[in-house]
Amino acid sequence: MFTSAARRATVIGAVLGLATLTGCADETPAATDDGTGPVAVKATDSECDLSRRDVKSGTSTFTVTNGGSKVTEFYVYADGDRVMGEVENIGPGLKRDLIVELPTGKYQAVCKPGMVGNGIRGDLTVTGDAPAQVDEDTLLKEATQSYQRYVNSQAVALEQKTTEFVAAVKAGDVAKAKELFPVSRTYWERIEPVAESFGDLDPKIDARVNDVEPGTEWTGYHRIEQALWVSNSTKGMEKYADLLLTDVKTVVAKAKVVQLNPLQLANGAKELLDEVATGKITGEEDRYSHTDLWDFEANVEGSQAAIQALRPALQKRDAALVVTLDTNFKAVFAALDKYRVGDGFKPYVVTEAEKKQLGQVLDGLAEPVSKVAGVIAKK
Repeated sequence: MFTSAARRATVIGAVLGLATLTGCADETPAATDDGTGPVAVKATDSECDLSRRDVKSGTSTFTVTNGGSKVTEFYVYADGDRVMGEVENIGPGLKRDLIVELPTGKYQAVCKPGMVGNGIRGDLTVTGDAPAQVDEDTLLKEATQSYQRYVNSQAVALEQKTTEFVAAVKAGDVAKAKELFPVSRTYWERIEPVAESFGDLDPKIDARVNDVEPGTEWTGYHRIEQALWVSNSTKGMEKYADLLLTDVKTVVAKAKVVQLNPLQLANGAKELLDEVATGKITGEEDRYSHTDLWDFEANVEGSQAAIQALRPALQKRDAALVVTLDTNFKAVFAALDKYRVGDGFKPYVVTEAEKKQLGQVLDGLAEPVSKVAGVIAKK
C-alpha cells in the first residue's frame, strides 16, 4: 500500500509522465442571434423548461436556474443514458452553468429535483458540423490522451483491488475485507465521473441505502460495508460481492475505450469536488465504516489529475489560474494530513467545527476549478 505522498505522486506521475498536459476557467458566453448562445434552463420541482431544444454542434452552455424547493441536478444524456455533461447540487434559488461539447445527434435534457429518480426529461437536438475541440487544438488532444491513460491505470488497479476485496468477503475474512474496503474504493473515487457516464452502473456499485429507488435491490460497496461494520460479518454477502466485481469489470472495460473530450475533463474535476462537498464532508458516504477521508482524498486526487492533464492549455490561456489551482490543491491536502494515520486516515468522526474547516478549504479549491470549463471552451 502506498503512503499518501506516494499515492499522490503516482496520481500526478500517471498524468505528467504519460503525455503533455492542458488547462481551464469559467465564463458564460454571451447570447447571440444565431441560436448558438446559452440555453436557459428553468428547473423547478415539476418542470425542466429549456429556452430552446435545438442547438448547434460544438460547445453549448446551459444556464440552469433552480426555481423549486428541492436541490436539483441537470444532465445531458446520449443514448443509453450516457452522461455527456452534468451539473449537480443546485440549491433552491441558485444558478449554475454547464458547458459541454456535443456532436450532432439526438440527446435528452434532464432535470432531477431532489437528485433522485429518472428525472424530468425532454428531447434535445444537436445539428451542424463543428469540428471537435481536440481536432483543432493539439494541447487539448494531448490532454485527453494523457487523461485517458490515467483513467486506464486507475481502472486496472480498481479491478485488482476489488477482486481482492471480493475474495476476502467470500472467504468470510471480515478483518481483511475491512482493510481492503477503503483501498479498493480509492481507485473508484478517483475516476467516478467516468464511471457515472455509463448509465446505471454507478448506482449499482456505489449507491447508499437512501439513494435506492423503490423496488430496486440495494447492491454494491455500501451494501457490503453495512454488513462488515454493523453486523461484523460477511454472511449473505457472497452474491453482492460477485455482482460488485461483475459491475466493476464492466466499468473497467468501458473506461478503457470511452472517448472523452476536454470539457468532460474540466467538468469531471468539478464534479469530484461536488462529491466531496455533498457526501464525504457530511459523513454520509461511508456512514458505517467512517472511512470517508479515504474517499475525500481520492476525489481530490482525481480532480487534480484532470486539471493536470489540462495544464499546458490552461497555462497558455490563463497562467494566473494555474498558480491559484496549485496553491489551493496543496491547501486541501494539507488539511487532510491532519487526520492521517500511517497509510490511511483516522475514522471520520469529527466535530461540526472540523467539518466547517474542511468545507472552507474545499470551497477555496472548488471556486477556481469551476472556472476551468469556461477557459477550455474559449477558442
